[in-house]
Amino acid sequence: MGLPALEFSDCCLDSPLFRERLKSHEAELDKTNKFIKELIKDGKSLIAALKNLSSAKRKFADSLNDFKFRCIGDAETDDEICIAKSLQEFAAVLRNLEDERIRMIENASEVLITPLEKFRKEQIGAAKEAKKKYDKETEKYCGVLEKHLNLSSKKKESQLQEADSQVDVVRQHFYEVSLEYVFKVQEVQERKMFEFVEPLLAFLQGLFTFYHHGYELAKDFSDFKTELTISIQNTRNRFEGTRSEVESLMRKMKENPHEHKNISPYTMEGYLYVQEKRHFGTSWVKHYCTYQSDSKRITMVPFDQKSGGKGGEDEAIILKSCTRRKTDSIEKRFCFDVEAVDRPGVITMQALSEEDRRLWMEAMDGREPVYNSNKDNQTEGTAQLDNMGFSIVKKCIHAVETRGINEQGLYRIVGVNSRVQRLLSILMDPKSAETEDEISAEWEVKTITSALKTYLRMLPGPLMMYQFQRSFIKAAKLENQESRTSEIHSLIHRLPEKNRQMLQLLMNHLANVAKNHKQNLMTVANLGVVFGPTLMRPQEETVAAIMDIKFQNIVVEILIENHEKIFNTVPETPQSNCQLLLSRKRSMDSKPPSCSERPLTLFHTAQPSEKQENRNSIINSSLESVISSSNINSFLHSNSTPQSNMNSSDPDLEVVKPSRPNSLITR
Repeated sequence: MGLPALEFSDCCLDSPLFRERLKSHEAELDKTNKFIKELIKDGKSLIAALKNLSSAKRKFADSLNDFKFRCIGDAETDDEICIAKSLQEFAAVLRNLEDERIRMIENASEVLITPLEKFRKEQIGAAKEAKKKYDKETEKYCGVLEKHLNLSSKKKESQLQEADSQVDVVRQHFYEVSLEYVFKVQEVQERKMFEFVEPLLAFLQGLFTFYHHGYELAKDFSDFKTELTISIQNTRNRFEGTRSEVESLMRKMKENPHEHKNISPYTMEGYLYVQEKRHFGTSWVKHYCTYQSDSKRITMVPFDQKSGGKGGEDEAIILKSCTRRKTDSIEKRFCFDVEAVDRPGVITMQALSEEDRRLWMEAMDGREPVYNSNKDNQTEGTAQLDNMGFSIVKKCIHAVETRGINEQGLYRIVGVNSRVQRLLSILMDPKSAETEDEISAEWEVKTITSALKTYLRMLPGPLMMYQFQRSFIKAAKLENQESRTSEIHSLIHRLPEKNRQMLQLLMNHLANVAKNHKQNLMTVANLGVVFGPTLMRPQEETVAAIMDIKFQNIVVEILIENHEKIFNTVPETPQSNCQLLLSRKRSMDSKPPSCSERPLTLFHTAQPSEKQENRNSIINSSLESVISSSNINSFLHSNSTPQSNMNSSDPDLEVVKPSRPNSLITR
């Protein structure tokens, strides 16, 4: 239903019906004003989006234009030439199209935005101003009329006549303003029918012009498109025809790689890992090495295929001798030592396999190492898993359990480094070890606990051994808690006897500490945080090793929680692959989470001077955590020593007795 007409004759009466009709026209004007305002906003957004689209397409066209095809070989076919220039043709078409789009965008602002803003400001704005004037005159007329009607009839006739004339003047002015306002309102309502729609029609015409230009471009591009399609099909056909031959050659290379090797000027070449000394220890850096037997020249280029770039400067040496590295002298496999004429010291290298090492040693006329089974490089004052070592650990454990088992932050709070070193020197002195059965009461519990941890870190290798590090971490990553425990149980019984005995001694003690967690705040999880990096420290400091610390902690937690079963019973027979998969898929919903599955609860302490102790522990921020303990079934005790390969989960691992260092390692 349309708007009712506003009659000029109604302006004089100013009836309620007239006012209602006028309000409906005013509401329509407000609605039109808001709509045009939103339309202008959307139109500007559309223009901005078109500009961004045009900019993106131009950038895309520039990328196409800048790319140049490089075909295999020193010559190109006509089809390859056509394909190579196709990207430039695509770019030219896109640029031409975007030039027309820019013209349309620039024209859109003139034909759409400007006329709409002009209509809104000039026409609807004028109607709003007329409304303000009309409302003001209405208020003035009503006020004068009420005042006039309140005049006393006792006033002089001249005064009453003057008042009447004033009211007539105001009424006449109000009537004129009302007529002008009604005229303006109806004028705007009629104008919007053409002044509002006409800009939209002009904008659409610009769009149609742009699309028509694209149609004309497509027609002009048709001939090149046909030529390019033929070239692409010809190139595809040639590819399909030669692919079978290439595959045949590839299969021959797979079957007999040595028969199809390129002729090389080098006697031997390939990747080797070279041991390099760093400020924090040693690291193995990958090099591409070449060797010429005539000149005995070895060239080493640090290079990693993952990063795709060189890791440093090239180095060349003259070979003096090459010796295979003994297995029990280094934790790495496939190693050999190289001595150079022009460089002091020995360079240790690691081949990619046993066969690779054999080829390198044959090329360099390598020799086997000289064995000396009677050599004993043990020196006094070195941390070892001998009688003195067990005596030191037992003394520390006895002192802790009798004096400070309930001290808060036990093993978390560190002692003063100078006092820790002094206590260690006394404990490791053979004379003191014979005369003193217990640690003197003058030593604080935190000094004793720090001495125990330091002694374990001073061992030639971690108590749980470098070669089992990966296997323990893999076991901790299993999904099923039962599978984790079973796998760790097997690995523990593959450790050397002394390592296992020392570990059992320590785990029994830590279990006692955890039983008093309500007093000392040291839960199984907290003890895992403290002893994980100590018992399973990595051989090399890498980001990957740091990321595995949390799994080291889980291993220690499992050892503490299951120490009776793990150390006092023989592992079960290894499961078959199918049984292991089924075991790992069992649901753990019905089993309450153990400490190793719960978030760690840390005990807060601040010892900024003890950097080494802080490095191996995380500051605990909570005061207490609750341990949920479960009954542990009794298992049969076995006095027999399990074989080194019992329940092996990694057949490549060998149990190697740790070598003793030549000097005391201070940390």
